[in-house]
Amino acid sequence: MENRLMVQEGNLLAVFNSGHRVMKAESILKALGLAILLIPAPRQLQTDCGLALRFTEDERDRIMQTLEQERLLPAFISAYRGGSYVTIWTNEQTDSQNVQGDDIP
Repeated sequence: MENRLMVQEGNLLAVFNSGHRVMKAESILKALGLAILLIPAPRQLQTDCGLALRFTEDERDRIMQTLEQERLLPAFISAYRGGSYVTIWTNEQTDSQNVQGDDIP
């Protein structure tokens, strides 16, 4: 199935920096009964792992709160609008967390 059939107008895609993180996020979110789907990331989105979580705006707040609590925030979130992907949120801390770490006082 082509990606354009997997993503519809208004869908959001959370893109992670590793396959392990996206699969862990999928497991946690599905266990909470949230409506998400793990899909191949569209080619237009440059991803390190080639996967993304698809969800709707209705689920966004609960998904983001859960991912923040679990320290699994994605690298960025894009929305599919008018036939293209628009980045609507970027994890500004992704690079600094990898360099500095969160446990350093």
